[in-house]
Amino acid sequence: MQSFQPEQLVTLGRIHNCDEAIQAAGMAHTAGFSELNIDLMYGLPNQQPEQALADLAQAIALKPTHLSWYQLTIEPNTVFYSKPPKLPEDDALWDIQEAGQSYLEEQGYAQYEISAYAKAGHECRHNINYWQFGDYLGIGAGAHGKITHGNTQEITRYQKTRVPKDYLNKDKAFLSHSVNVKKDEIAMEFFMNGLRLNRGVDKQHFLARTLHAEMPAAIQQPLTQALKQGLLVEDAQRWVPTELGRQHLNSLLQLFI
Repeated sequence: MQSFQPEQLVTLGRIHNCDEAIQAAGMAHTAGFSELNIDLMYGLPNQQPEQALADLAQAIALKPTHLSWYQLTIEPNTVFYSKPPKLPEDDALWDIQEAGQSYLEEQGYAQYEISAYAKAGHECRHNINYWQFGDYLGIGAGAHGKITHGNTQEITRYQKTRVPKDYLNKDKAFLSHSVNVKKDEIAMEFFMNGLRLNRGVDKQHFLARTLHAEMPAAIQQPLTQALKQGLLVEDAQRWVPTELGRQHLNSLLQLFI
């Protein structure tokens, strides 16, 4: 949905309006779906904190079990990148984030990932599997997948052919490309994913998912730096991002690149 504010939907180039977004949520409930996620952005052009909170209030009124609430970022090769809009100042963004997180907590939505909030027991299983470096099958045109081959100790990422007519053409390959993750990049990829979760990463889980028999020496340096900078805490079982680490997640993840 991204926003319930008509002017923001136009700015974002969305083809739906506020009423259609609300109607879609109602249709999902009527159809009997037990899980409903609403996707919202904040930090939109010229957005005030009260407008961002109004979006959250409207979303919660639709009784979703899960909310994806994240800040608008300007990506290369987009219209906003070539013609940057006026975005809220950092202080306003911080006010929005603090107020929004408090409001979501009051409404019973716990933050379990950097931009994901859910009612108890309704966390997104696919997201958690992905952030924990789990395997998943990509089915359909343009789909991505990740498979761990225990017999060869390799991890393969693949993408299906993107264009539907080519994907359905039996004379063409349905795989666009497939690549094995380099062994010296596996640990880095694991932390780049796992540290997005508020509960952090389990040490034994790390060894199992990355096919390592013991902790690789290359990971010790960034872990030590993160601990010294107060971005991580460690116990016998796991590494967990601190509140500072979650607030500066990009800085934390950069240590592992």
